[in-house]
Amino acid sequence: MLTFNLMITTKSAAEFLPEKRALQSLREAAQSCQGCDLYKNATQTVFGEGPPPAAVMLVGEQPGDMEDRQGHPFVGPAGRLLDKALAKANIPREQVYITNAVKHFKWIRRGKRRLHQKAVIRQAIACRPWLQAEIEVIQPKVVVCMGSTAAQSLAGRPVRITQERGKFFDSDLGATLFITNHPSAILRLRGDDEREEEYQRFVAEMKSVKRKLGRLAAA
Repeated sequence: MLTFNLMITTKSAAEFLPEKRALQSLREAAQSCQGCDLYKNATQTVFGEGPPPAAVMLVGEQPGDMEDRQGHPFVGPAGRLLDKALAKANIPREQVYITNAVKHFKWIRRGKRRLHQKAVIRQAIACRPWLQAEIEVIQPKVVVCMGSTAAQSLAGRPVRITQERGKFFDSDLGATLFITNHPSAILRLRGDDEREEEYQRFVAEMKSVKRKLGRLAAA
């Protein structure tokens, strides 16, 4: 069983959580979060979106450039790839809740471009109270961890995607965890054949999540 056992930082989002745990109150409170230093360079907090409750919760790493500008999760190229894969797996996106382990965009400037930088573990830990609160409100049956940052935030331990991808784990969250790659990792592959192979693998994994939901519903 996976448990939350990472060390607690001295400062985190916990002090910014509202007393009333509802999706709207969480989203509003998150806009003023200063639980880590990432808020200083981000345009805005990008909170999760979707219906409460939702059987499936998808968790990525952090907002990208387009998400930071628009204020919505997974609206860039990775989001379009995710939408396509979900459709192939017969999982309507409007029926899932989608969010990120870290709610602010971390970046460095290269000329006119803002390039993504991976969030460090202390930043992911600081932001985890929002993720825990989202799970509490959404009450998902399956939480899909897309990428190592999301997996580590939820598993409470280092996770190697290459070793644990495609596996389901019990957790103390009231939901089953599923570990896979982040859609952006597929887009970064240079060869067309390799990208297609990885995309098809991702689609197969989303179909596996769909089957898991069916078994949980029948239990």
